[in-house]
Amino acid sequence: MHKHDLVYLTEDASHDAIIEHINEEAFGPGRHTRAAARIREQGPHDRSLSFICADDGETIASVRMTPVMAGSVKGHLLGPLAVRPSHKNMGIGRELVRIAVEAARRKGSEAVILVGDPPYYGPLGFEKVSYNALAFPGPVDPNRVLVVPMAPGVHDRLKGTIGWWDEGLFDPALSIEYPARSCCA
Repeated sequence: MHKHDLVYLTEDASHDAIIEHINEEAFGPGRHTRAAARIREQGPHDRSLSFICADDGETIASVRMTPVMAGSVKGHLLGPLAVRPSHKNMGIGRELVRIAVEAARRKGSEAVILVGDPPYYGPLGFEKVSYNALAFPGPVDPNRVLVVPMAPGVHDRLKGTIGWWDEGLFDPALSIEYPARSCCA
């Protein structure tokens, strides 16, 4: 049995190539067409809230957080979350999610949002967002839109479009409007 020497670290630019490789391995070439990826294309993720896991010095997993405005909620979009096949089912993904959510809470985020599997993310504190409450820049199964609310009234304010934002640059008058769409209505 191999002893793992796992270390969780804040992502930096030196991790970019291996993170891209891990995401390609996990999600394949179609990963760039997903609605969440379209939001990530709008602006950079927040490296201070993005983390990697290394095993004996080798990066084997990562999670990224992208600042978003979702309706009137200033939050973060979690993902992609990916773990190398050699390290799956060891709790690494769950620990990365826990670390990222707590970092976002400390930074003052109102919510962490993702498109994901409710049975996996539910035990990690994620709740379903109201059906079709958020309009993404592409088809999304509304049953997979989840949130960890971190401020009062988050569920009531998660109505409208979701898109990348920079607190220093955000102007609600310039926000992107997406037509309401779903893949599985």
